[in-house]
Amino acid sequence: MSFVEEEIASQPDCWMRAAALAGAAGLPVAGERVAVAGCGTSWFMAMAYAALREAAGQGETDAFAASEFPLARGYDRVVVVTRSGTTTEVLELLDRLPAGVPTTAVTAVPDAPVAGLAGATVVLDFADERSVVQTRFATSALALFRAHLGADLDTPVADARAVLAEPLPDELVAAEQWSFLGRGWTVGLAHEAALKLREASQSWTEAYPAMEYRHGPISITGPGRVAWVFGAPPPGLADDVTRTGGTFVTSARDPMAELVRAQRVAVAAAARRDLDPDHPRALTRSVILG
Repeated sequence: MSFVEEEIASQPDCWMRAAALAGAAGLPVAGERVAVAGCGTSWFMAMAYAALREAAGQGETDAFAASEFPLARGYDRVVVVTRSGTTTEVLELLDRLPAGVPTTAVTAVPDAPVAGLAGATVVLDFADERSVVQTRFATSALALFRAHLGADLDTPVADARAVLAEPLPDELVAAEQWSFLGRGWTVGLAHEAALKLREASQSWTEAYPAMEYRHGPISITGPGRVAWVFGAPPPGLADDVTRTGGTFVTSARDPMAELVRAQRVAVAAAARRDLDPDHPRALTRSVILG
């Protein structure tokens, strides 16, 4: 079994441990104007959290790739998400923020450089990973954020355990192309699912807000290609995909559990292509720029 397979399987337990940290110091309080930043997978989790926090009425919340952060814009708190705590763009962002802006880092490594730059640190060391491909750290960070917003994680955990126990449909693993779709907070999950397939199996994947899919991207859908929706699909979308001959995928399960299923598909697709999902081509655990 690869490292990433073990890490995918551990997610329900990690989520419960992350939820227990929901009262950690430094997490945004209601009413704060917050920006959340990260790179790659961490950015997509930031997108999901930002949408969830605003929908919960907790305050204006923006998500940015760390390299694109608008330093001239004012925030009451900046939160960064970084598994390794060494990502160059995240460290540079914290170093360049105006003096006095409260900052919080969510990381897997307690003594990483990010801890020396952020005002507060929430450590998810139990969710650290040996695989280059991120799975459990990212979803555990999102579990932390969801619990902090008051969500009960019993259903997501139960749904994830069910996903881990069931066989994967061959039509998902053997597909030629995948388009992942979401609405609200699940747009970030759609981007993350697409990234997992790209990283682990070098597959052709795309991701869009579900309502935007009809505005052009649906033209690539057809036999052997998948349109996979996280959360409730827009009315009529299933029929539109079916008319193209494509495979339409949706589920009533919690979208975070569906992300676990997409992670499993990514690993299975890698095995089908005789690829090592722990060591994706041209990628390293952390991007450190010279």
